[in-house]
Amino acid sequence: MKVGIVSFAHIHVVSYAEALKRIEGVELVGIMEEDRIRGPKYSEWFETKLFTNINDLLMQDLDAVIVTSENVHHKEHVIASASAGKHVLCEKPISVSIQDAQEMIDICKANQVLLQTAFPVRFNSSIIRAKEMIENGQLGKIIAVKGTNRGQCPGNWFVDVNKSGGGAVLDHTVHVTDILRWILGAEVKTVYAEVDNVFTNNLIDDSGILTMQFANGVFASLDCSWSRNATYPIWGDITLEIIGSKGTLSVDAFNQKLNVYTNKSGYNHSFWGDDMDEQLLRDFINSIQAGKEEASITGEDGLRALEVALAAYESSNDKAVITLKFH
Repeated sequence: MKVGIVSFAHIHVVSYAEALKRIEGVELVGIMEEDRIRGPKYSEWFETKLFTNINDLLMQDLDAVIVTSENVHHKEHVIASASAGKHVLCEKPISVSIQDAQEMIDICKANQVLLQTAFPVRFNSSIIRAKEMIENGQLGKIIAVKGTNRGQCPGNWFVDVNKSGGGAVLDHTVHVTDILRWILGAEVKTVYAEVDNVFTNNLIDDSGILTMQFANGVFASLDCSWSRNATYPIWGDITLEIIGSKGTLSVDAFNQKLNVYTNKSGYNHSFWGDDMDEQLLRDFINSIQAGKEEASITGEDGLRALEVALAAYESSNDKAVITLKFH
């Protein structure tokens, strides 16, 4: 399997590239990077060819590409890749507008290539177990969920709305929305949100509280803020408090760690758990090799999560409950 990477702009891409190197039978053919610092740095780091134009990369003998550019460039890079007949794993959020995301989905279908959205949290053992318990009826009828996806402010282009399309609400809402859709088997019906700038000096949203109602009646809340300070032991979190008619369940997806205390660095986490990024990559590659007509996490999954994030901004601006109308 021959794979290329389109841009090293996103913070997740190094983990993806390292995962590719560990998967037997996969070759990282090259990277496309226009940035004069990132390009040489990462092509040397991963011992692969550097291309400064996406078309030059796509002319290589490739089966698939991973698109990890700035959010506003996802559309152009996915469409170029699909038009060249390459399967695509696209970083979340899938895009910055509903129309662009739909165009990306349509062009991939037209060219009969997979479009997978990068939602690695689906491969977390705790999340998988929670889904199994819900489907087995162990919690009874699900009534409500309290979720969090809090993290540190990434800085860089993430706080430039012209490149990111939005701040914490766009960056973090999509992860938990996808997980909730997946484990509940239902779509979000309405969204109400409070969005603000509280923790940083950047002119972009860094905090948000969403409330969602699903089509099956489940009520969910989500804290999607960049509220972790610079010295917090880990980057972020994914937690769920699930309330059912027969019991409750607490899920902390990033709690696969040891607590380490030293005189030099104080309190830190030593992680031992799931490599969700590697599992995401393996799933994508396996789907291609198996000749599947659809990825396990589709472009439509990315679109549904994007709808909720964009509805949150609309709700906060209008101070109103937004009913999703794209289903």
